[in-house]
Amino acid sequence: MKLDISTVKGFQDYLPPESLIRDKIKKIAEKHYKLYGFLPVETPIIEFDELMKPDALPNEEEDEAVRDRFKLQDRGGRNLGLRYEFTFQLARIFKENQNIKLPFKRFQIGNNFRDEPIRAGRTRQFTQCDADIVGDSSVNADAECISLSSDILKELQIKNFEIQVNNRKLLNAIIESVEIQEIKQVLKELDKIEKIGSDIVKSNLKKYASSNQIVTLFKLVEKPLEFFKENAFDGAEELDLFIKKCSLYGIETKFSPSLVRGFGYYTGNIFEFILPDKKTTIVAGGRYDKSVGKFINRELPAVGISFSIEALMGLCMNELSSLEIEPIPKVLIISFNQDEESIKLSKKLRNNNIACSITEGQPSKALDFANHQKIPFVLFLGEEELEKQKFKIKEMSTGLESFLAEKQLLAKLKK
Repeated sequence: MKLDISTVKGFQDYLPPESLIRDKIKKIAEKHYKLYGFLPVETPIIEFDELMKPDALPNEEEDEAVRDRFKLQDRGGRNLGLRYEFTFQLARIFKENQNIKLPFKRFQIGNNFRDEPIRAGRTRQFTQCDADIVGDSSVNADAECISLSSDILKELQIKNFEIQVNNRKLLNAIIESVEIQEIKQVLKELDKIEKIGSDIVKSNLKKYASSNQIVTLFKLVEKPLEFFKENAFDGAEELDLFIKKCSLYGIETKFSPSLVRGFGYYTGNIFEFILPDKKTTIVAGGRYDKSVGKFINRELPAVGISFSIEALMGLCMNELSSLEIEPIPKVLIISFNQDEESIKLSKKLRNNNIACSITEGQPSKALDFANHQKIPFVLFLGEEELEKQKFKIKEMSTGLESFLAEKQLLAKLKK
């Protein structure tokens, strides 16, 4: 049998410059998570398969993420699976660590897996950047998640997004007001409006509601939030307060009454960062107050938001390509039979947080390599430099060469 030397469909390698952009995204996300007071957490990639199925879903087909999980067995025959997200693991964490002080603000950046169809921005292994607040039931926590994500996107040069918000209590109340019984089925259909259009959704809804109910439902989801507040719809006040809290952060949101998000666990405010020109979500989240405390028989309020690096790179590469990426290494030392001195110099540079590499041989080849790798500086180290006690350095972007004493060299390279 011929060996297929290729990556598995839905999985891929990341080499420079893409790998450098991915690393930059992680660092920017981690910086902002910490600025907002979130602490890092790590969890296993493999969990018991039963843990991955939310109790709220009698049929796992109802949730794409749950349905598309990778399943496996270990040598002991235990049913296991690869995690498809981070959120469900919080319930296990709080079962095993019941002394965690609340509110608990955690972030996690790592790989998740879903056996799902691939497209631009969607792979079967993806790096999720996730932040959650457990133990705070106020809309302050919801608004903080929005502000946090907005700050991350702006530093990533992604500015053409729209923040759509809704509330699951309100959406349920809207459906109930039309006296439709099959709420979950209606939610599933409403969730498809952006993908297949309202006309097809209306047609699909005929399985669960009369024509009059469907007409009334669609009239309702076109109403402004003020209408639902005036008529005391459940969730309307909560959503209004959330929108006002976001405005205190200088963030504009758009009320979208048909926004659904996942079916398994959202209980309150939900939100999506949309690229309007592509009709695609790049960041999403919401409140899920019934999930985290399920193994300790407590209701633990929780809200979270997440995005995948693959989605950003697949949909926003034009913006991301303008990010300032720190070159690695910053300096290439060309040693002319000066092993001891070049090693001594490299240690000095690295002690000053200046990335460098050492090479020997023909200068022309070394300079060509530096050009290809976009290394900004080349440093020549030979007998002449040692005698003068000065280092010859070349700026590759301009071709400018100069002799610098050690202090001058360090000061220049630290800029």
